Amino acid sequence: MKQQTIAQQEYVRKQKRRQKTVAALRIFLFAALLAAWEGSARLGLIDDFIFSSPSRVAACLVSMTGDGSIFLHTGVTLAETLASFFLVTAAGILGAVLLWASPDLSEILEPYLVMLNSLPKSALAPILIVWLGNNVKTIIVAAVSVAVFGSILTLRNGFACADPDQIRLIASLGGTRRHVLTKVLLPGSVPLIISNMKVNIGLCLVGVIIGEFLAADKGLGYLIIYGSQVFKMDMVVMSIVILCLVCAVLYQGIALLERRIR
Repeated sequence: MKQQTIAQQEYVRKQKRRQKTVAALRIFLFAALLAAWEGSARLGLIDDFIFSSPSRVAACLVSMTGDGSIFLHTGVTLAETLASFFLVTAAGILGAVLLWASPDLSEILEPYLVMLNSLPKSALAPILIVWLGNNVKTIIVAAVSVAVFGSILTLRNGFACADPDQIRLIASLGGTRRHVLTKVLLPGSVPLIISNMKVNIGLCLVGVIIGEFLAADKGLGYLIIYGSQVFKMDMVVMSIVILCLVCAVLYQGIALLERRIR
């Protein structure tokens, strides 16, 4: 028992050393990339007007932080992403439940859902602008359209793979389809729903940026388009970096929810 305990402790120490090594290498790689980028710009190996540089991006961030504009644009994009994410999550679960409850409806709608899921959503943006106008509704609808059809298909397929023995047990005890849904299907699909949410949060952010490219006067997508049009590449790169950070924070938030549920 003592040898086993010592072996376990040694294994834990090795895992901790490995985690620290991985973290250190990640930081080193990031710092090396920044240093190479900054050095190339200062030495003239790349044109910092076109490719920008870490120092110029930082200066742009400080300037926009000073007047508060970066908080406005980031907040708008974040709010639109969260709104579309909650709509996609609710619509995905509800749509998948309806298709599970009606196999005939599922068979009829499947080719249409596959087609809509495969359709490049940027092609819908001009139509949405004409239908809904140049406003926030267009952006949110565009973001929802990017993720909702794939979400419904994924959850529908997951519901179809529910444990048949548990379903038969519920039926043998006199349970109805409602009992199967609430006692077996939804509880057993929580890992799948969380996994689907991890994918959807990124897709919703992509959809919001597509919408902001075409129908916005605020937001990080607007900053990217505006910066590229007036050749303020510092603003463009800064907006992209902030988008990466926002996406990472949102993903980690869902991962934290997953850990709490488990």
